[in-house]
Amino acid sequence: MDDKKYIKIKMTTPLVEMDGDEMTRILWGWIKEKLILPFVDLKTEYYDLGLLNRNATKDQVTIDAANATKRLGVGVKCATITPNRQRMEEFPELTEQWKSPNGTIRAILDGTAFRAPIVLPFIRPVVSTWKAPITVARHAYGDVYKAVDLRTSEPGTAKFVFRGDSGAEKVCDIHTSDGPAVWLAQHNTEKSIRNFARSCFQYALDTKQDLWFSCKDTISKIYDSAFKEIFQDEYQTRYQAEFERLGLKYFYTLIDDAVARAIRSEGGFIWALKNYDGDVMSDMIATAFGSLAMMTSVLVSPDGVCEFEASHGTVTKHYYRYRDGEKTSTNPMATIFAWSGALRKRGQLDNLPDLAAFGDKLESACFQVLESGVMTGDLSRLVEPGFPVKIVNSEEFLDAVAVKLRELLEKA
Repeated sequence: MDDKKYIKIKMTTPLVEMDGDEMTRILWGWIKEKLILPFVDLKTEYYDLGLLNRNATKDQVTIDAANATKRLGVGVKCATITPNRQRMEEFPELTEQWKSPNGTIRAILDGTAFRAPIVLPFIRPVVSTWKAPITVARHAYGDVYKAVDLRTSEPGTAKFVFRGDSGAEKVCDIHTSDGPAVWLAQHNTEKSIRNFARSCFQYALDTKQDLWFSCKDTISKIYDSAFKEIFQDEYQTRYQAEFERLGLKYFYTLIDDAVARAIRSEGGFIWALKNYDGDVMSDMIATAFGSLAMMTSVLVSPDGVCEFEASHGTVTKHYYRYRDGEKTSTNPMATIFAWSGALRKRGQLDNLPDLAAFGDKLESACFQVLESGVMTGDLSRLVEPGFPVKIVNSEEFLDAVAVKLRELLEKA
């Protein structure tokens, strides 16, 4: 063999590495050990976003990681725990219910999360008409994720007050309650909505896909209407000519109508959605195409900063079984694709074609292993009848990908 084939692929600029929690943290280490470090002279700026370290740093580590991603241009993130009351009981050392790290990072980067399923030829989507992936573009700022809420125990009236820097005030009554009640106030900014629209239109042009946008302006006549109007303004003033030149379409429709249209469609478009809508619909799209573990996600800021991650959570049940000594068949595909996407982007930005090509080869190795029938248990239940399947645990799957990846690199 030519010795050149054993020289590790070089990096010049580090990417930001954000470690996470539970089973995905275990997978993270295995992916680096088996699929990246043997082949790439990996350079990262490491941040531990595990729950206990976020608690120890009062969540400053999350802010530092987001700012580092802005500085270096590319980040890759492992799934993390967002604690609720149950987690507070499980982790008694927690000093508070820390907010979602993803929400903090999205707010700092002011980006749009583009989520698309990894499609396999031997797994048929639940929706029989779908022939191509549907990419969900999720606005990654504001709404319920940056909301403030309140619980009251007595009758009374809640008021919405805005006090401008000039001293002028706008006031409206929210509701007069005759007993205990809960209250929620959320916001967005015109700048963030406009950046969201621009990211969506540009991504549609880059990927040559139609773009849909949907919300509920008939009910939310100011809040949601602002989204609709800003999208239309951006389209007409910046993007319409190029859309028409490429034969692409942009249209707005109410979200309930969009859901019906999506189910009847053939797929192959970008569906832009507000923050909560995108969170929900991306999981629905992922499951309908096969598995949450097969959903990729990249957060793209208006100035081109990219943060890659898997869309799923920390796979808690598998982690408990792993902790008890069991070999689990946890699907690592979306986490692998987070790494491949980040390395490819780093290579593109730094003009390192070998590094960019490595990202492609890593994904190709995964596809070839799956097409040979070797897969984790979740996918085995979804394949078409008659397709030969060999169920393996996570380490065995990663080992098979490593063998195939080495073969592809040696052929180059």
